[in-house]
Amino acid sequence: MSRAVFLFNHDAAHQVAHLAPVAGAMARLHPEVETVVAYASDAIRARVEELLRPGDAERIVWQELSLPPVARAVSSLLDKIAPVTRLARLRVHQPLFAASDAVISTERTCLRVKKRLHPRTAPLFIRVPHGTGDRSVTFHPDHRKFDLSLVAGPKMKEQLVANGVDAAKIQVTGYSKFEGVDIDARPDFFGNGRPTFVYNPHFDPHLSSWYDAGPDLLRWFASDQGQAYNLVFAPHVMLFRKSMHISPEYKVGRMRPEIPEEDLAASNVLVDVDGPRLFDMSYMLGADGYIGDASSQLYEFLVRPRPVFLLDPNGALGSQGEETLPFLRTGERVESISALAAALADWEESGRKYRPEQEQLIAHTFALSDTPASERAANAIAEAIARRRG
Repeated sequence: MSRAVFLFNHDAAHQVAHLAPVAGAMARLHPEVETVVAYASDAIRARVEELLRPGDAERIVWQELSLPPVARAVSSLLDKIAPVTRLARLRVHQPLFAASDAVISTERTCLRVKKRLHPRTAPLFIRVPHGTGDRSVTFHPDHRKFDLSLVAGPKMKEQLVANGVDAAKIQVTGYSKFEGVDIDARPDFFGNGRPTFVYNPHFDPHLSSWYDAGPDLLRWFASDQGQAYNLVFAPHVMLFRKSMHISPEYKVGRMRPEIPEEDLAASNVLVDVDGPRLFDMSYMLGADGYIGDASSQLYEFLVRPRPVFLLDPNGALGSQGEETLPFLRTGERVESISALAAALADWEESGRKYRPEQEQLIAHTFALSDTPASERAANAIAEAIARRRG
């Protein structure tokens, strides 16, 4: 029997929803392939199981990516500098991957394993991207090394091809994270009738607005002037996993500012830096408007078009332009808190102004179909394995 290993080699759960439905569909639709879920921790396994359909978990072979005690202790000490634990798991469990027909992952660190295996006997390495963003790291040269990439829509396929990925190694299968999510839901986290904005800064120390403007933004919402609105502070989950962030992409390192104390007490500010709602789109669906910078969650927010404000205090986004960062066309870009405050006063009109661009970009980003994205991806994986086995 052939084997497909779905790799969940991350300690945070933000990537799980992009891959778990595909693993479930693989186990359900293709019994000729042994479906293995290789997971980093009990918490990750629990999140995977939450996203599976009834009966799918029993069809899956579960493999924890455990480390020997000494290796685990040493790796955890070094994780503040580099993802040492993730790399150690790949090394220790290399025999599992080597004995498989396909390794499916949301991130490129798995290519370390491919590099160590002989090309004639190595499994297929298949990528399911975690998000549909436009940052240059999304199109890292290493992505050319994947045997197959399963992407959400035409936009990402075109961007990958433009960055040197063979078009024959890319298939558009849709965005499986949307499965099981009620896109029309409008959760209310405040109950006071005021417009709610979600602030979703990235962790990259060059592109993120948090380092130069984030704390002041939270202070403004907690102030008397900001009481006209609600704010959900829902950053990329990795922002508060480290006190210092280094961007290999831009060769920048910065200490992360802390959250102002006054915001933790403000009744119109909800702060969540590591909860499950960061991953299930609750905050994106419940907001009237979006404030952010480089996170691909902007595209998830825009699945239902609404006002967008891009906070760019150091000009890092604007300097790259709309051709490089198409999401710059989805809303007003501001460089200061005062400019943002002025823009928010007319937030509904801003939403109407940018809605045509938002709708056009979203249609190009997500390929919708009557067949669920997870099933399209599972079928593509099964077909690739069948071709490989001849």
